[in-house]
Amino acid sequence: MSFPSVFAQTTSITVRAKAKDAKFIGTSIGGAQIIIKNASTGEILAEGITSGSTGDTEKIMKTPLKRGESMTDDKTAGFTANLDLKEPVFVTVEAYAPVLKKQAAVLSSTQLWLIPGKNIEGEGLVLDIPGFVVDILSPQTHEGIYAGGELVLKANVVMMCGCPTSPDGIWDANHYEVKALIQSDTGNRTEVELKFADKQSTFSATTSLEEGIYHISIYAYDPKTGNTGLDQTSVIIK
Repeated sequence: MSFPSVFAQTTSITVRAKAKDAKFIGTSIGGAQIIIKNASTGEILAEGITSGSTGDTEKIMKTPLKRGESMTDDKTAGFTANLDLKEPVFVTVEAYAPVLKKQAAVLSSTQLWLIPGKNIEGEGLVLDIPGFVVDILSPQTHEGIYAGGELVLKANVVMMCGCPTSPDGIWDANHYEVKALIQSDTGNRTEVELKFADKQSTFSATTSLEEGIYHISIYAYDPKTGNTGLDQTSVIIK
């Protein structure tokens, strides 16, 4: 007689992080940090960073997939953990991404049973990562501007996988709302809409402000998918 629960069996699980409405999060943007925990005890069973390409644009974004078809290949970003399991374990799997963009990174998680010797391979377990990566390019943090002068607002907006945005592109900037929320140290608030700046993924606007210290938040919003992203800075008007 055999007692499979007594002996540890190597069990592999591949985990991938996919940007909502876009491609997989891989090496080009630092990957996604994957953590696999025992859901009951909190013990970390495995952790690592997804690596590889963002995937095949044609297959992921343009071709309708039939049930059972995979949108990944052997180059698509992922992380594979090999666990020695003696018995089934209920796990929490977390993806924190994108690693290189801390102001944009979000946590996505799910739970499932891992069974000794029963691998989760191929496309594997895919976690959805919503949002945009927004980087404020101008004004620089704590930059001093003279009152009455032109204040340039500029931001870079990409998908969570790093995929670019542009009017009429695959990620169509015509449908995105990009605005600056500006609040003074006295509590006054104003909004300025940013427009595509004729450079891939770049949005800009100009405005002028009275003397004071201002907190600036620039956000991107897609009303169709619900993706949002935001970055913040401050500026001093002398």
